[in-house]
Amino acid sequence: MSYRIVTFLAASLLAVTASTAVAPAESAYTADGKLKFPGNYREWIFLTSGLDMSYNERPDIQDHSMFDNVFVDPVSYQEFLKTGTWPDKTQLVMEGRVASGKGSINKHGKFQSRETMGLEVHVKDTQRFPGGWGFFAFQSAEPAQQIPTSAGCYSCHQQHAAVDTTFVQFYPTLLGIAEQKKTLSPSYRP
Repeated sequence: MSYRIVTFLAASLLAVTASTAVAPAESAYTADGKLKFPGNYREWIFLTSGLDMSYNERPDIQDHSMFDNVFVDPVSYQEFLKTGTWPDKTQLVMEGRVASGKGSINKHGKFQSRETMGLEVHVKDTQRFPGGWGFFAFQSAEPAQQIPTSAGCYSCHQQHAAVDTTFVQFYPTLLGIAEQKKTLSPSYRP
């Protein structure tokens, strides 16, 4: 193959790659500031799943068993891999699903049911939110109002999050990257 053909193919590949690159995730809001439901979040990058995690001292308060699945938009994930922190416009989705032990041939253990308990979205938007991040809780596909900044989730994330007010300590594929890039929050204690 000649040098001209190789150069042409390389330039063509770069042009196609540049034209098909995914833009950073843009959160969509209604005119009154509600976040629109991120309908394609299950196509995003899966970060982790937790079973029956709770911030309450008394685990007996919870009357059901639940999985939490966390997803992040692909562009923000790629940026985190490079830098160890989240770019502006990052969206993290936590989906709660009922943990079931009865079904099909299962005799032991738990699996995720089809029933969704709720959906929370953590959005980084330094122009829109004081402190840079906003939380939204969805009970359906209808747009959700921002959780007030006086809610405990904001201070908890400020005090305990491993990276940029996010609980990267529970994302096994990303914690090592944050350690390597030295982006762990000063307040985080493993």
